[in-house]
Amino acid sequence: MQCSGARILIEALIEQGVDTVFGYPGGAVLYIYDELFKCRDRIRHILTSHEQHAAHAADGYARSTGKTGVCIATSGPGATNLVTGIATAYMDSVPLVAITGNVATALLGKDSFQEVDIAGITMPVVKHNWIVKDVGQLAEVVREAFVVARSGRPGPVLIDIPKDITALTGEWTPSKTVKAGDSFSSGPEGGVLAARARRLAERNERPTYTGEDIERATAMLREAKRPVLYAGGGVIISGASEHLIALAECLNAPVALSLMGIGAIPHDHRLCTGLIGMHGTVASNKAVQKADLVVAIGARFSDRVTSRTDKFARTARILHLDIDPAEINKNVRSHAWVVGDIKDILSRILEKLPVRAETDWNGEIEQWKKKIPVTHDRGGSSAKHLHPRFIIEECAAKLGPDAIIVTDVGQHQIWAAQFYPASKPRSFLSSGGLGTMGYGLGAALGAKAAGPQRPVALFTGDGCFRMNSGELATVMNYGLPVLVVVFNNHALGMVRQWQNFFYESRYAETNLDRPPDFVALAGAYGVPAWSAASPASFSAALEKAMAALSEGKPALIDALIDRDEKALPMVPGGQPIDEQIL
Repeated sequence: MQCSGARILIEALIEQGVDTVFGYPGGAVLYIYDELFKCRDRIRHILTSHEQHAAHAADGYARSTGKTGVCIATSGPGATNLVTGIATAYMDSVPLVAITGNVATALLGKDSFQEVDIAGITMPVVKHNWIVKDVGQLAEVVREAFVVARSGRPGPVLIDIPKDITALTGEWTPSKTVKAGDSFSSGPEGGVLAARARRLAERNERPTYTGEDIERATAMLREAKRPVLYAGGGVIISGASEHLIALAECLNAPVALSLMGIGAIPHDHRLCTGLIGMHGTVASNKAVQKADLVVAIGARFSDRVTSRTDKFARTARILHLDIDPAEINKNVRSHAWVVGDIKDILSRILEKLPVRAETDWNGEIEQWKKKIPVTHDRGGSSAKHLHPRFIIEECAAKLGPDAIIVTDVGQHQIWAAQFYPASKPRSFLSSGGLGTMGYGLGAALGAKAAGPQRPVALFTGDGCFRMNSGELATVMNYGLPVLVVVFNNHALGMVRQWQNFFYESRYAETNLDRPPDFVALAGAYGVPAWSAASPASFSAALEKAMAALSEGKPALIDALIDRDEKALPMVPGGQPIDEQIL
């Protein structure tokens, strides 16, 4: 069937099982948007207020579902506005297909109006990118892009399409083997790119470890007296949460979580010790420092986890399980490793491990776990003071266990990681590797668009919310009932905390005693909103917000907290992770 390049693109996306795309139109993508309009009964487009948040929305869609997110932007500044969102997805291994328009092929490389080399710009933060200069290859490029985004360690890819390619006519032949929702699809027989995509997928399906690797790992686990499991986002990506729990229970080993690993094991499981690293719990950090074996599972030994690598897990051997061979020995030297899909690896290991008995190790862990703050008053505040933990626990009680919690970046992110009772995979979405302020509302609307039946709440700070508040228009326009809770301390709280601890309280450009009034701002978008400065007023506002959500409306609570409230524990830069400010 002869179709325009734009129609081929849309048909190829639908073929891949894409039901929603996020974007912002412009001149170079007009043919694409014309076809989106014609196919609006088959694929939904959500118009965001900014291209960056279209990328974050596709990211939130992907993290909450495990599917591949898709975003679209025009050439030049539209394309460059996607870059932060693409880099965010890259750092956290999120499958994303970014589609950009560009000037016509005859104008490429001539500094044409709104031309930019987006392929060159994004090369360091994508798994691969393509510039399509032949309409006959467009469908195969799309198919290969989805294979690359999903295969192995997931991540973002980019397809740059000159405007004339979207207007030219080419042959559209549906794939003979595609199934919506498959981990990959291949194109028609004889297609060069489709064949390459098949080979890539087949390579990723082949085992990348040997029986000897499994035997060596199992032997280390049998010999360990004080093992600790350090679980990261790879556990969730692989769908290996049940296997992680089974391994922990088999070994009676504590499980410390990276920020990306939150939800891999229920927060209230007896072996879960919570967050590890700079803002980790006492139990997680001390356990790793006293362990004789640390098993990193789908985690990459980020500097926010290890702090000083020469002082990290000093008494332990390191066993690293990861799908990406590039992560082995990159940040921390390992004594052994197994490279491959985490779920497959853990399945093989569990077949060979006997159940072991309780040891004194577990009693020591329980004592450390008691050092996690148990009250709402960590800093001597009055009984009327609105505390972050109170806010989080009140929201958790109302939202229920199926909720998806999204955060921006800063103190509120750490409080949410510490105190929100995440019990399921893909229920806690946060920018970990890049630490992107402004990530939250785009990601929240993407998650809500993907799963309208699940409650979605955004915990954000007043500094972050200034960067993405325009997306209130999106959640309102599309009837996406997202709860937004602004932890408002009239400051860039985390930066101010560092200034307090390490810069003699010189608060250079971190106080935000200035407009806007967030309740009034929300009202301008038609979003119901309330302000709260005490536990009683917050509880009342939350009741009203929940009522608004039940009516299909988004809602906002401006929660006023103490400017000097700290995100603790905290490891000062350059110190071992068990030397914490408590």
